[in-house]
Amino acid sequence: MPAATFPADLQHRYDVVNGIRMHWVEAGSGPETILFLHGFPEQWYSWRHQIAELSGDYRVVAPDQRGYNETEAQGPYDTDTLQQDILELIQLLGVEKVHLVAHDWGAAIAWLIALNHPEVLHSLVIMNVPHPKVFEKGIRRPRQMLRSWYILAFQLPWLPERGVSRDDYRWLARSMIRQCAPGTFTRDDIKTMLEGWRYQGLGGGINWYRAAVRDRKPLPDPVPAIDVPTTLIWGDNDVALGKELTYGTEDYVSNLTVNYLPGVSHWVQQEAPAQVNAHLREHLARVHAT
Repeated sequence: MPAATFPADLQHRYDVVNGIRMHWVEAGSGPETILFLHGFPEQWYSWRHQIAELSGDYRVVAPDQRGYNETEAQGPYDTDTLQQDILELIQLLGVEKVHLVAHDWGAAIAWLIALNHPEVLHSLVIMNVPHPKVFEKGIRRPRQMLRSWYILAFQLPWLPERGVSRDDYRWLARSMIRQCAPGTFTRDDIKTMLEGWRYQGLGGGINWYRAAVRDRKPLPDPVPAIDVPTTLIWGDNDVALGKELTYGTEDYVSNLTVNYLPGVSHWVQQEAPAQVNAHLREHLARVHAT
């Protein structure tokens, strides 16, 4: 797969957001802003193909989230704090609304923002993470409990940090590479991933999992409907999250489009960027047509 070509106007920004020093990149100067949220164990760079695709028409922004890469690893890591990080970043960007595009843990936070703060969204795109109510039901199934073993493993002190840093994080890189189609990651991609993990470790990201269990907040009852235009993109060869976790999403999202990517792993935006970018373009076109 050819390397992504970053736009000439890509800039690295740093500022204090919700009490921590946050790093993000941004490019483009379109009238609307797309905000990308990465998951574990990634960083802003996981959106390289989407930044290259969309920065010609939109202002695109991709932060390192709390505890990752160049953003400060300082708690707390509960979901209220993680939502507030994004709300304050949006405010700092000087916009009222964004198209929120998110993957993995970033998508978990994006779902909560859509539930709790829909006023900041033009639209929502979620990749390979179920709606929180659907996941709440699905995690009780034995097969999904086995798939989600790592959530409990990450509750242990210090051992998860040591595990993911095995062989100076090369083990983690090899694990991701094995899950994806050959050629997904270039040598430069792997180098950038390793540099990001080594910068301050992955303890911050692991603490997201710990806080999710220890500081778990129940969903509202009833769960509010999400009315903003929403697209769910799902690689159906995800080893951790089964495709069945998408079923029933329409009960909680009134304006929903679902796109399955057959044979694609959890790392959808990196493994299948052409397909993901096409679905993003379709999503944005639908939003603008309404």
